[in-house]
Amino acid sequence: MPLYKLIKPNCYTKIYIWRIEESLSDLYKDIYLKTNSKLRVAKMQSKLHQRGFLSVRHLLKEAGYSDKDLFYNAYGKPLLKNGKHISISHSYYFSAIALSDQDIGIDIEMVRSKITGIQHKFVNTDYDSLSDEDLVKQLTIIWSAKEAMYKIYPYGGLSFREHIAINPFLFKDKFSSGRIIFKDWQKYYNIHFLFLEDADTFTFVYEKPKKK
Repeated sequence: MPLYKLIKPNCYTKIYIWRIEESLSDLYKDIYLKTNSKLRVAKMQSKLHQRGFLSVRHLLKEAGYSDKDLFYNAYGKPLLKNGKHISISHSYYFSAIALSDQDIGIDIEMVRSKITGIQHKFVNTDYDSLSDEDLVKQLTIIWSAKEAMYKIYPYGGLSFREHIAINPFLFKDKFSSGRIIFKDWQKYYNIHFLFLEDADTFTFVYEKPKKK
């Protein structure tokens, strides 16, 4: 089962992306699952969610880890026992993990027109800027970037609309920036995005280096 893409944005970060093509029975093979993970998969009513969960465990194996190395804090943020930062995402057709020495967030979102119906829930025009480019793709990138930043924040309780903002961007740049401002958390992030076979948006974000 080959990787779809390996991204190395810097010397201390690796991002593994998988195109999920295997059957559920094949995805169960050659991986270790903790007891609670087996129970979790068994309770999932959607085969898509099961395939996403299992393909992430194959990505962990690809990166030299296993399910036993992974745990979650009280807010659902994934952590690794060795202290390495990890972020996880999966959609209908793709799954991904990011491993880094610094905190990182990733997200995969399918490009779907129905996102315009919930635009008011996550776009704040006082902070977020839209261009003349394809609205559905823009909104998908904004949602994905906010989701990725949300995954970095370790305590939960963020509002996509009120606490997370995205600066203007163009598709050709594959880059933007954003910020989380909530209570005593005020941090600024670099945002990178790309389209996976034009059907999904993949986004990864990490904190901007502090100016010396």
